[in-house]
Amino acid sequence: MDSTPSPSSSSAFDLVSRALGRYIPQGGAAAAEPRGDRTARRQVPDNPAAGGQEQILGAVNLDRDLIITRCNLEAPVFAGLEVGAGRPFVDLLPRGDVPTVTRRLRQVVESGEAHVARIQRLRRGDGSELVVSMSILPSAAPEGGLTVSLIAMARRLHLYAAETAIGTSLDIGETAQSLAESLLAWGDVAAVDLDFAVWTGEGVSGRAHGRIRLRRAALVPDRVWPEGYTTPGDDLPGDASRLLAQAVLRDDAPQTIVIPDGEAVERVFGSPRVARALVPADLSAGVVCIPLVLDSAPPVVLGVAEVWRRADCPFRDSELFDLQELVARTAHHVDLARQHQREHTQVLALQRRLLPRAGGDTIEIASVYQPANPDSAGVGGDWVNSFPLPDGRTALVVGDVVGHGLGAAATMGQLSMEARALLSAGLAPDQVLEHLDETVTVLDDAESGLAAGYSALGSTCCIALYDPVGHHVTLSSAGHLPPILVSPDGRAGPLAIRPHPGLGAEFALREPFDVYTIGVPPGSVLALYTDGLVEDPALSIDEGMGRLADAVAAVHPWDTLQRAARHVVSTLAPAPQRDDVTLLLARMIGYRKGDTATWRLAARDDAPARAREQVSALLRQWRTRDDTRHNATLLVSELVTNAVRYATGPITVRLIRSGHGLLCEVGDTGNGRPRLRRTDLLDDGGRGLSIVHRLTTRWGVRWTDTGKVVWAEVAR
Repeated sequence: MDSTPSPSSSSAFDLVSRALGRYIPQGGAAAAEPRGDRTARRQVPDNPAAGGQEQILGAVNLDRDLIITRCNLEAPVFAGLEVGAGRPFVDLLPRGDVPTVTRRLRQVVESGEAHVARIQRLRRGDGSELVVSMSILPSAAPEGGLTVSLIAMARRLHLYAAETAIGTSLDIGETAQSLAESLLAWGDVAAVDLDFAVWTGEGVSGRAHGRIRLRRAALVPDRVWPEGYTTPGDDLPGDASRLLAQAVLRDDAPQTIVIPDGEAVERVFGSPRVARALVPADLSAGVVCIPLVLDSAPPVVLGVAEVWRRADCPFRDSELFDLQELVARTAHHVDLARQHQREHTQVLALQRRLLPRAGGDTIEIASVYQPANPDSAGVGGDWVNSFPLPDGRTALVVGDVVGHGLGAAATMGQLSMEARALLSAGLAPDQVLEHLDETVTVLDDAESGLAAGYSALGSTCCIALYDPVGHHVTLSSAGHLPPILVSPDGRAGPLAIRPHPGLGAEFALREPFDVYTIGVPPGSVLALYTDGLVEDPALSIDEGMGRLADAVAAVHPWDTLQRAARHVVSTLAPAPQRDDVTLLLARMIGYRKGDTATWRLAARDDAPARAREQVSALLRQWRTRDDTRHNATLLVSELVTNAVRYATGPITVRLIRSGHGLLCEVGDTGNGRPRLRRTDLLDDGGRGLSIVHRLTTRWGVRWTDTGKVVWAEVAR
C-alpha cells in the first residue's frame, strides 16, 4: 500500500521539500531535516555543473508566531544564513525590511491567501546579503502556520533584472547608484567612479590616460565610512585616478583587474593616502575593477566599477564573467545619462542666461523659473526676458515654446534674441510678433523642422513696453495668457486682451496682432507668466488666473520683489508640477515729473530757434554743465531742423534727465528713416546726422502710430 500522502493532505512545506528532493543533485544534502545555526560561508565550485545542477530553491516552515519550526536551506547558495528551528524568521531580514515583511507574513496567516514572488534581501551572518524571490504560502490545518519558499536569484536572472533597473533613469547619479546596487550581489562593497567629464556631461574621447580625473558617483551599502575614504561626490586623489586608469587601460585596451587580497592591495596602491581613499576597511579584502567602456573605435572608458569582497571569498572566473557582462550591458546607460546631463546643462545655461537682470531707476524687476522636474528631465521652452531699450523704455517679454529639450531650447533662444534685436531697433510689439510668427513658420518647414522631429507651431509670446515718462505699457500678445495688473490702490486682475492664435498658426485666419496701451501709474505691478503657474486639473484657467491675481495683489509695496516672486510661485505652483513655471514681476517706478519736459512746436522755419531757447532755459534750471548744455542744445536744434525739412505736421520735443545722461527726443509725422552717410566739405547739406553722431553716446529711431521719434543720449 502506497503510504505517500495525497496532495490535499500535505503541507506546503512537504510539497516544497519533495520538489527539493527531486531537484538536489545526487549526493546532495538531505531535505526537510531541521538544523541548527550555521554561520560558515561555503564556497561554491567554479563550475556548478560539474556536480550536477546548481540548487537555488529552499523552504522554511513557520508557526503562527513567525518562529522557524523546520527548514531546508542546505544548498550552498544559502550558506551563511543564520537559520534554524526556534529562531524568529525576521532575524534573516535587514532591519529596514522587518516591518513590511512582518505585516505581509501576518496577512497570509490571517487571510489564508498566498503572497507570491516578492524580491527580498536576506541578511547573512557576516553582514552580506542574498537576493531571493520569496513566496509566502499558508500551511494546511491543523498547523496553521506558514511556509516561506525562497528562490535564490540566479545570475542570469539577476543580470536581466539589474540591466532593466539601471536603464530606468536618465539622471547620471541615479544610473550610477543603480549599477552599484546591482554589483553588490557579487561582493560586500560596490562603488562606481566616473570620469569627471562624464559626470559633467562632456565628451571623454581623446583624453590622455594619465590625466584622467575620477569622481565617486555611487557607493553601497550606505554606512559610516572611515575618515579619508572617498564617498559619493568626492574626487579621488590624483594618484588613485592615475592608478585606476593605468590598471584598466593596460596595453591601450580596457581590461578587468583583480587584486586578490590585502597584501596585494597594499603592494599595488603603495601610498597609505591612496589606500585610505580606496580601501573601504582595515580588514583584508580583494577587489575587482571593471572599466565602463563604450563600444566604439577606439573604445572610450567612462569610469571604473569596483567590487570589494573579503579575502577569504576570492572571485571565481564565472563571477568575473558575470560582472563584466553586467557592466558591459549597462555602460551605454551611463553614456545616455551623460548625454542627457550635457543637454540638460546646456539648456539650463541658455534658459538662465535669458532670465532678466535687475531693473534700473524707473522699474524694479524680479523673475522665477522653476522646471517641472529639477533633475535632468525637466527642461522646457518657457522663457522670460527684460531689458532696457536705448530710448529709455523697458521691454518685458515672456514666451512658451512648444516642447522640451534642445529643440525647444534652440527655438527659444532664437526667438528671444530676435525679439530683443527687433525691439532695440525700434519696432513696435505687434511688428515684432509678425517677424516671430514668420520665423516659427520658417523653422517648421519640411526640411529643417518636421524632418528633425520637432515642431514649434503654436508657441506663444507676449511683449510689453513700459514708458517711464508717459507711465503706460504698450503690449501685444500671440496666443499667450493675459498679464496680471495690480494698480497702486490694490485692484488686481488680468488685462482684457482679445485672444489671438499662437505663432506660426497658419491653419487659423491670419489677422494682425492687436496693440493695447494701458496706463500704469507709479507703484503698479505687472505680472507676466507661463501657463504652468495657473493650470491645475482641479481648477479652470480663469480660476487659476484669479488665484494669481490675488497672490500678486498681496505683495506689499515695501516687500522685496524677488522674495515676493518666489513666494507667489511656491504658493501657486501645483505639486507635482506638470509643466515648467515662469513668472516675471515688474514694479513701475517711472520718472519724477521734474525730470522730464515736453514741448510741441509747429513745423515752421523758426522751430529750431524756439527749441534751442526752451532747452537752454531748462538745462540752466537743471544746473547742467556748460558743455553738456551746449551739446544738448545743438543736438535738439539739428534734429528739429531735420524734422522741419523732411517731415510734416507738428513736432514734439522731449527732454529726460536720468542718472547717466540726458535723453533728447524729437518726434514727427514722417515715415522716412534717417541714415548716417559720408559727406564732403563742399556739400550743402547732410551734416546734421554727422553732428548728432559725434555729440552723442548713442542714438536711434523708434516708430509710432503717427510717425517716428529720433532719440539721442548725451553724457551729463
